[in-house]
Amino acid sequence: MKKMHVHNHHCSIQCILPPHMLESIKTRGNAEQRKMAMELEQEGLQFRDQRVAAAPAGGFLVAAVHALGTTAGPNREVYDGKSGSSLPGALLRSEGDAPSGDREADEAYDGAGDTYKLYADVFGRDSLDGNGLTLVSTVHHRRQYDNAFWNGSQMAYGDGNLFKPLTRSLSVIGHELSHGVVQFSGGLVYQDQPGALNEHFADVFGCLTEQYKKGQDASDADWLIGAEIIGPDIQGDALRSMKAPGTAYDDPLLGKDPQPFHMDSYVSSSSDNGGVHRNSGIPNHAFYLLAMMLGGKAWEKAGHIWYDAIQSINNPHAQFTDWADETVSGASQRFGAGSVEMLLTRRAWKLVGVY
Repeated sequence: MKKMHVHNHHCSIQCILPPHMLESIKTRGNAEQRKMAMELEQEGLQFRDQRVAAAPAGGFLVAAVHALGTTAGPNREVYDGKSGSSLPGALLRSEGDAPSGDREADEAYDGAGDTYKLYADVFGRDSLDGNGLTLVSTVHHRRQYDNAFWNGSQMAYGDGNLFKPLTRSLSVIGHELSHGVVQFSGGLVYQDQPGALNEHFADVFGCLTEQYKKGQDASDADWLIGAEIIGPDIQGDALRSMKAPGTAYDDPLLGKDPQPFHMDSYVSSSSDNGGVHRNSGIPNHAFYLLAMMLGGKAWEKAGHIWYDAIQSINNPHAQFTDWADETVSGASQRFGAGSVEMLLTRRAWKLVGVY
């Protein structure tokens, strides 16, 4: 049993499929499905050290902030993994090339561009590291691979089996690339509450990437992560819901979405790095509530408050209360002490029981 937790512990470090889903498949699936779930856990183990090694030496870094409209634009490379496990594979499309005609390759290319655009246009960040990092993606990774991950230096996407091809979902692409943003800002170790905040930040900016692309108001968005990858045989809407954590899916094979939305239901767990994919539902819901209370476009106010926090917190072991304090303080600095934005930020954290 202990050994299973070790694998579980590490897969969660970069994969979009949460470990509790893999555990459910291993318990309830047929022989082929169980084998797939175990392989996903094993592969996560291989990438843990790469991702840790890729984090900047000396820990916390503040990314350079560029004047809006002055970043050079993305530099993207998309490779064909040809159903193998080696990365990156054969180059299919480089920056500025015409569409390749490979649907997944073009989705990965466009999704990386959309993610870059949010960070550059709204926050003045030039790629994941703030310094123009090339956005490398591999599509057709392994055979019928039901996952996507950021390994510390590049993205990889499977074509799916239970799930649809992982490139279908812009919120998945934005989520995984945002793990790179957290990594290059040197923040939020992947364990317990700071790990849940790491997952939370990736969910927030995955949703914001999609909303920015669509020009959506907070009230028009679905606030779902991975809605487009849910296969026809899965009973559910998405991998996670920021609007209603715990309701994204309820499926005979995958189990029921276990995310809490309030500290009263906080999960203490030895698996999943201390429940990082479960407990991220609590700050996720706080962000959703703030965005809804503020109205308009979520990236314009709530997004800035959260981005300011990743730039300023300088505490890789931050607990939920530390992050909440940082957002309230940041809202005060950006919008004024006693401003509606500051008061509603505090209120959002109270509503989920962090304050």
